[in-house]
Amino acid sequence: MSRIASASLRIGSALCVGALMLLSGCGEKKTELGEGSSEVTGSAGPAGAQGAHLSLERCEKPIATVALLENPRGYVMPYTVNLPPTPVPLVKLLAQQSGCFRVVDRAGGLHGTIREGELRDSGVLRPNGTVEKGKGYEAQYTLTPSLTFSESDAGRGLAGIIAMIPVLRDIAGLIGIAEQVKFKEAQTALFLTDNETTEQVAAATGSARATDLGVGGVLLGKLGGGAGAGWSNTNEGKVIAAAFLHSHNQLVHQLRLLAEKELPPPVATKNREAAR
Repeated sequence: MSRIASASLRIGSALCVGALMLLSGCGEKKTELGEGSSEVTGSAGPAGAQGAHLSLERCEKPIATVALLENPRGYVMPYTVNLPPTPVPLVKLLAQQSGCFRVVDRAGGLHGTIREGELRDSGVLRPNGTVEKGKGYEAQYTLTPSLTFSESDAGRGLAGIIAMIPVLRDIAGLIGIAEQVKFKEAQTALFLTDNETTEQVAAATGSARATDLGVGGVLLGKLGGGAGAGWSNTNEGKVIAAAFLHSHNQLVHQLRLLAEKELPPPVATKNREAAR
């Protein structure tokens, strides 16, 4: 092999490695709230927030009860994105994990309560049951989410650059991989309304961005699970969950300055029951 051929081979190899490092380097980029993503996962209840992300902002104690309002016209996503119809479960988990509110259900849980009342009144249920009338808690605030999700094709420019380099152009599949690179971005907002005065007392926005290589659904960047199927096992759902975490954290800074409202009795736990 001549020196010229050997030198050409070394240059070609270096360019190949450089191109692959360029692609894999996207995966090494650390994403952050505001321009990246994070987790919405774990649980909330009598034991407190379990498995919540370390960046979750919290309140020392709840300031009021809150209901989450469905906002179907406020969720803007491409028709190609296959996700659950509402992100409200994500926000519910965040609101309860933060400890800023006691969450009252105005969706499926409320419908179940109404149904139980109908069964009781019709004589189907046992007399003197534990689900009594007039025990429901009012929502002192309403929290309304908003979401805009978009994705842009970032791979065409990268594929064009690769195609201009003969050595890289000859690598099977490299241009095809580059063409699948996409940027996914979510913009979210949370609006808090006082149900007594109808005044919007707080609002906050959030955002998250990540790079999707597109090969086998690989998402480049540090992203975690979301609450509920679809939000945890899709790249789009993970970015949206991260954006809601970001907007929630911004909202908590405002919530800490709100005066506490008179709260209903605390949730009964085993320790409280034993003390009675």
